[in-house]
Amino acid sequence: MTDTSDLTAALRGIVDDFNALTTADRLQLLLEFSTGLPELPERYAAHPELLEGVPECQSPIFLAVEVDGSGPDAPVHLFFSAPAEAPTTRGFAGILYEGLNGLTAADVQAVPNDISDRLGLAEAVSPLRLRGMAGMLGRIKRQVREKSGT
Repeated sequence: MTDTSDLTAALRGIVDDFNALTTADRLQLLLEFSTGLPELPERYAAHPELLEGVPECQSPIFLAVEVDGSGPDAPVHLFFSAPAEAPTTRGFAGILYEGLNGLTAADVQAVPNDISDRLGLAEAVSPLRLRGMAGMLGRIKRQVREKSGT
């Protein structure tokens, strides 16, 4: 059983859902997260240069973080651009979106860096892909730190 006591409620639910499934079903759930990733708002779709690339990912993915205010209680909003033909990468982005979007800056900073390992996908996807998700999280945390001052 994977320890989830240090996770927020949303991430705890996601990790628990993944770990309750077989490897094949985990892949299916990852694909479901890929379809739930929202489209970019016009302010980013029209200005992709405002997005940060994640070179650790095998597929091209870009992200932006907005923080409403400063300090540890400032809400965080995430935006991702990932191609539909990269469902694994989109799935990881979808997990981070669902698990982190709307949290406070302090809660995002407290997310353990090994969250990608806790999903139980090591048997189903390559370590390179898992590093891609870790790369996304690292960039999100850095942007939150820079924008919130935490």
